[in-house]
Amino acid sequence: MRLSHFFAYLSRMRLIQRWGLMRNTQMENIQEHSLQVAMIAHGLAVIRNIWFNGALNPERVLSLAVYHEVGEVITGDLPTPIKYFNPEIKKAYNEIEELAKQKLIHMLPEECQTQYNEYFFHTEADQENWRVVKAADKLSAYLKCMEELRSGNEEFFKAKNKIEVELRDMQLPEVRFFLDHFAPSFALTLDELN
Repeated sequence: MRLSHFFAYLSRMRLIQRWGLMRNTQMENIQEHSLQVAMIAHGLAVIRNIWFNGALNPERVLSLAVYHEVGEVITGDLPTPIKYFNPEIKKAYNEIEELAKQKLIHMLPEECQTQYNEYFFHTEADQENWRVVKAADKLSAYLKCMEELRSGNEEFFKAKNKIEVELRDMQLPEVRFFLDHFAPSFALTLDELN
């Protein structure tokens, strides 16, 4: 078997900073972000199954979320205002991300590629799972905004309001449940949590 650089590349996720155009009181990298998204996505699947008669596989959702940003280890994190500036840029960036993920897949031994392919690329069977991962990704950004605002960083005020509207527009009851029952804690200090 040949030498594989796959996991060495993934370990560099910790070097890719998010929120590059905004002043941050606490920096966040895509590895930290991916873990938070995975935990939230898993929680959303559990919430849907328990309170909203869902039939999601929380472990599958968790696995998809762990790898949802892997392409950025090659592309970097393109700031949202640029990524969504117009449809042509968004389309081109999506194509670049797909190529980056394919490059990573090809770093794996051939015997592993099919299995990881299922985590990196959207399939029709996983459409609802990816929808939950996308919601968790948005929730993670929303929570980041809350934490920055709590630290006195008004730079995140507009972003928080915009993301809040986007979360509502998703019309996922598990997202509303999370916002009502879990998100408010992120505005508390450690003493208040205790």
